[in-house]
Amino acid sequence: MKKGFIYVLFLSVVLLLSACGGKNGEQSGVETEQEPFTIGVIPVQTEGAMENAMNKLQKTLSKELDREVKVEVYPDYNGVVEAMNYDKIDMAYYGPLTYVIAHNKSGAKAIITQLIDGQPYYYSYIITHKDNPWNSLDDLLEKSEEIDFAFGDINSTSGSLIPRIELQDRGVYQSEEENKLNSVRFTGSHDATALAVQNKQVDAGAIDSAIYNQLVESGKIDSELIKTIWESDKLFQYPWAVHKNTDDKIIKALEEAFLAIDDQEILDAFGATGFTKASNKDYESIKQAAVKQGIIEE
Repeated sequence: MKKGFIYVLFLSVVLLLSACGGKNGEQSGVETEQEPFTIGVIPVQTEGAMENAMNKLQKTLSKELDREVKVEVYPDYNGVVEAMNYDKIDMAYYGPLTYVIAHNKSGAKAIITQLIDGQPYYYSYIITHKDNPWNSLDDLLEKSEEIDFAFGDINSTSGSLIPRIELQDRGVYQSEEENKLNSVRFTGSHDATALAVQNKQVDAGAIDSAIYNQLVESGKIDSELIKTIWESDKLFQYPWAVHKNTDDKIIKALEEAFLAIDDQEILDAFGATGFTKASNKDYESIKQAAVKQGIIEE
């Protein structure tokens, strides 16, 4: 009886030590496989248009971090916010508005943004078809009740937040249900808005300036058929943000990896000419706009 008890006790200790050694991969002499570093990306264009570039980004970061990296394009902006909030991803590419929501909700931390012609800024445009008589937003809104207007994703900064505030300030828009326009729609993406304007499905729409230029350069949109009738103030570019618990060494490695990216296909996917460092303070104006709209609390 006593020998049996001692044997069971001995076996329990051995199993416990084996478990401890297996967890950190040192005492057991076997290294445990590191979990993939996961990145969620908002759909700045339709998902198919980004797929190949994201595959290349995934390979580039995996090599630089010496760790498997998985990049996934989410179907909508909110999905990326929730993925970070529920610890499903380690890093995310956000729009400025989605970033301030994620920072407010889960402590996401901006570390990198892209450069456009050497500058970390872009604009919100309101565009219309060249055949239309309007040459300014004032012209467009003279008979607002006749205008069919398109925003992009409801959580987009340049495709929704900033132009909504502008239309509110001009007294023609309060919400999708309460406004002085003939109709309002949310297309879900910048390229869908541009095509809706080009194909005369709507009279005007709001879009990211960098993505608009990219769509023109790629031939997806014909600039001869579209004109810009309003431009916002400068907006700080889309941030790449890490989970609040990310190790400083990983952050430094990510910064170095992004700063070294020169693959044109990857850059083109974001309408970028390069990358630069970013921080939470760069998005203070967007935060205040979100507070004004009641999207987040200060």
